[in-house]
Amino acid sequence: MALGVLVGLIFLVSTVAMFLLYALIARGAKETLRERVGDRLQEMTGAVEPDSDSLVKTATAGPLPVVDRMVTGTESGSALGRWIEQSGVAVTPSGLLLASAVTAGLVGGTARVLAGGAWSTVAIVVGGLVGFAVPVMVVRQRRATRLYRFEEHFPEALDLISRAVRAGHAFSAGLKMIGDEVDAPVGTEFRKTFEEQNFGLPLADALYHLAARVPLLDVKFFVTAVLIQHDTGGNLAEILDNLSGVVRERFKIRRQVRVHTAHGRMTGYVLMALPVVLLVALSFINPDHVGLLFGERMGQAMLLGAVVMQAVGYVWIRQVVKIEV
Repeated sequence: MALGVLVGLIFLVSTVAMFLLYALIARGAKETLRERVGDRLQEMTGAVEPDSDSLVKTATAGPLPVVDRMVTGTESGSALGRWIEQSGVAVTPSGLLLASAVTAGLVGGTARVLAGGAWSTVAIVVGGLVGFAVPVMVVRQRRATRLYRFEEHFPEALDLISRAVRAGHAFSAGLKMIGDEVDAPVGTEFRKTFEEQNFGLPLADALYHLAARVPLLDVKFFVTAVLIQHDTGGNLAEILDNLSGVVRERFKIRRQVRVHTAHGRMTGYVLMALPVVLLVALSFINPDHVGLLFGERMGQAMLLGAVVMQAVGYVWIRQVVKIEV
């Protein structure tokens, strides 16, 4: 009887010990696997530049989260968020709206103090509109600069993919090489494309996302050429070489156009600055004569009309010298 109890106790203790040992081993293996997966993900997405995002995106909380949710829930709001993302500026739609409101208040209040009198209301409205547009124009300029830099370095990326394909590498390996070796913004955008398809997204969808993030005609040509070659076959390296040559020629022609239209652009700048310079000069030469423009109602109306006509003339000249290539 005592022997049976002893055997049963030994069996029970051995069973519990085996289960505990198995649990410890399984837990250690699970933690090791999690660390390996984490290290692999860090290796794939961790070495990114400051202005780029990893594949696993975190929602950036803006100063007005409610506004962000309302904006991103609409089609126009999503387009606004994509427009801000294309600029490379780390700001949310609500942050841009808040900055515009602050600058509108500051510029409108300053215009109200400077104008005074019966034109205070007009000064507040005009100053508020100008102040509200300042952050938007800054983002717009950053976006144009970023897209220009992308287009300038895009042929280098095409040449790099072409050489990688000729060397026997896969097309996805060429995308990774661009992400690692080419400077931003080209390297940043191609790294996102590589990570998307590397984590399971079809290549066509990843390229479509690239074309959506970078709304340039050259990128659309690149995506179309790669997808056609992927479906029908052909020499991808030769296609990319030809496309690189076309992009370089378009960029060369665009620079030549800018040189030939420089006279028109300088004319616009001079015509915009000439009335302001004359007004400042006359304010020193004959301040009583210039004071009539600001003190009399007719003079204020003339100043407002001059500002409107100057703006219309500047936009007109810009459209005349703007030539699409």
